[in-house]
Amino acid sequence: MARPSPSNRASTRIALRLIPIFILCAFVVATYIYVGHICVQFYIQKKGRTGFGAGMIVLYFVIFFIMIAAYLRTFAAVIRDPGLVPLVNGQEDETNEKQPPPPPPPRRRRRRRGEEPDVEAQPWTPVDMNPDSPGLENFYSKDVFVCEADGRPKWCSGCRQWKPDRAHHSSEIGRCVRKMDHLCPWVGGMVSETSFNFFAQFTFYCALYCSLVLGVTAYTLTQQSGERRDPDGWVVAGVVLSAFFVLFSGGMALTSLRYILTNMTNIDMFSRTRISYLAVHIPLDSPPSSHYPTIVYPLEQPILLPPAAGADARTEPASAPAQPADGRDLRAQRKFAILRVESRENPWDLGFGRNWTSVMGHSPLEWLLPIKHSPCCDHDSMESDYPAGPLLDELKKRFNFPGQEGVSLDPTQPKEHVAV
Repeated sequence: MARPSPSNRASTRIALRLIPIFILCAFVVATYIYVGHICVQFYIQKKGRTGFGAGMIVLYFVIFFIMIAAYLRTFAAVIRDPGLVPLVNGQEDETNEKQPPPPPPPRRRRRRRGEEPDVEAQPWTPVDMNPDSPGLENFYSKDVFVCEADGRPKWCSGCRQWKPDRAHHSSEIGRCVRKMDHLCPWVGGMVSETSFNFFAQFTFYCALYCSLVLGVTAYTLTQQSGERRDPDGWVVAGVVLSAFFVLFSGGMALTSLRYILTNMTNIDMFSRTRISYLAVHIPLDSPPSSHYPTIVYPLEQPILLPPAAGADARTEPASAPAQPADGRDLRAQRKFAILRVESRENPWDLGFGRNWTSVMGHSPLEWLLPIKHSPCCDHDSMESDYPAGPLLDELKKRFNFPGQEGVSLDPTQPKEHVAV
C-alpha cells in the first residue's frame, strides 16, 4: 500500500535554512575574488596602482557592510517577528513549528487507487455566525475595515478567526500574516509588513554591490586581455556570477520599489482583479439608502423559543425575532455602510509620497539604513488598521454617502441588498 504523501512544510523549512548559508558562501567567494585576487594581487602588487586598489576596497566594504546589515535586519525580523496575526479563538499563540494550526482545506481531487488520504487534511471551518464571536469588536470599533458583501469581516478557515485588513493566510507557515508579501528563501522566511522595508533596502544594496563587482571585474578582464592569452578564471567567474545576481537583485529591487510607491504587496497584485468591500462608519440615525446596504454592530442576538407542547424533545427550538439590545449594547452600537470596491481599485493608495513614508519611514536616515520597522506596522489608529487613500472619498461620492448627496451615483454601479 502506498504511503501518504509527506507535507511540504519540512522541505520548505530545510530550504529556508540552507539558502541563507549558500548566500553567505557566495559573499565569501565574491570577497576573495574582488578584494584578494583583483584589488590586492593584481592592482596593488602587480600593477602598483595602490590608490586605485585601496579606493576600490574601501568602496566595496562600505556597500558590503550596509548590505549585510540590511540582510541581517531582514533575517532577524523574519525569524523573530514575521507579522503573524495573534490567535484569539481559544488557540495558543505560538510559532508554527511548536503548535501548528490546522492546514487550509486541500484542493478537491480524485484519489488514485491504493492511495491513502492525507493525514494532515482538516475539514473546512465555517464562518463563526455567533454575534459575540471573539475578535469581532476589533473591527467595528474602527471607522473603516475590509468586509464581505454581508458586512462581516473576512474569515480565515485555517486560523478559525476573523482576518484583519490586508492579512492573508500562509499555507507554508499555517498562520495569517499582516500585509504578507511572499515567502522568500533568500532571507529565510516570510516577508511582511515587519520586514519589507529592510528587504527593499537589502535588494537595493545587493544590486549596488553586484553592479560594483561586475564593473570592476569586467574592467579587470579588459586590462588583462592584452597581457595574457588565457583569461583569468577567477575574474571570469566574478563577471558571470555578478552579472547573474545583478539582474536578479536588480529585478527584486525594482519590484520592491513599485510595491512601495503603489502601497501594494505581491499578494495584492495577484488579487487586484477581485471585487472587495469596505465597511465605513456612518451616523447611527442615518436614513436607509438605496445606494448601499448597511449593518449595525454589535450584531443582534436571536431569541430561542422553547419547543411547543407535545413536540418532540429532540426538535431544535424555534427562533424568534432578534432580541432587543440592552443598554450597554445600545450605547456601543455603530452603523456601517458597505461600499463596493471595484477590481483594480486600491483603497490603500495614499500617493507616491505617503506610500513611501508609510513603508520606509519619515527621515532619509531611515530610508538608507535598516533602523526601524515601517510606520504601517502601527495599528493603534481608531480610523482603520491602515490609512485609507483618496479612493475612500471617491467611494463616498460614488454611492451618495451622507454629506455627499450632491454627487450623482454612477448608474452603472450595481445595487446591493440590505445586510441583516
